[in-house]
Amino acid sequence: MTTQGERTPTQGDGEETVERRTGRGAGLAGLAGIGGRLTPRKALGWVVVLGVVAAGGWIITRPMPGDYIPGLGPSHKDATKSPPVVGAAPPSTDPEGLNVDNFFPAQRLVDVAGYKARRNGARQGENCAEALQDRTQELFKGSGCQAYLIVSFSGQDRPVLSTVTLLRFGDQGSAAKAAEMLRGKPGALTFILPDALPAPAPSGSAAKGGGSEASRVEAVGHYVTVTSSRPGGATATPTPGASGAPTPAASGPSAEQSLDEANRALSYAAGSQFVWI
Repeated sequence: MTTQGERTPTQGDGEETVERRTGRGAGLAGLAGIGGRLTPRKALGWVVVLGVVAAGGWIITRPMPGDYIPGLGPSHKDATKSPPVVGAAPPSTDPEGLNVDNFFPAQRLVDVAGYKARRNGARQGENCAEALQDRTQELFKGSGCQAYLIVSFSGQDRPVLSTVTLLRFGDQGSAAKAAEMLRGKPGALTFILPDALPAPAPSGSAAKGGGSEASRVEAVGHYVTVTSSRPGGATATPTPGASGAPTPAASGPSAEQSLDEANRALSYAAGSQFVWI
């Protein structure tokens, strides 16, 4: 029974009232509008899609175990894997302290112009004479050298061993003079091996800056960077073929080109640490 002016209730009026009160209809209306009427099967499909998207975002942004900053690789210190460092680290109060872990973290590859190298052992200290191959020469006496850092690197795609030496001076003039002096004395600085031990002094043509060792000296602000590289493995040699004739070795850069490539890349990587000066 109805009275005049009243509308006869129809099916769905009760659901419309509930949706209007709770706001449920507004949220589902958008989803229903995309593919027509929202059915239980469509609603389940949207729940699955949203769950997959959320899980994907969590996987992308989730840091790896031991990372302090996502995307920068492991930051924790593993005593069994960390390369050896000889010498005392500079005090934390020194804003220009040559600390190897600040400049070249062990877990981070150097990748410049396609050349990749991994850091090995290092030596550091405040007595620059310790960076010399022959300490009796006293090359840094009165030069104003304040600290040194020597780092060993191994080429990842090339059989090359390299040593990068960073020297800090009191001013740019002193650094420029020291760089000029070191350019005229190749082999004056010690070359360290991956275990941070000094390598034997080069002999013959290598001691004069040729043959099996190449070096690069740069003055950057009041710092000097010296990069030296040596072959890190045996050079491939032709082997006899079936007819007895030598089989050509695989094409690739020569030993001299590999050393020059390593020096250029590591010299740039070292100098880029001081571009703010």
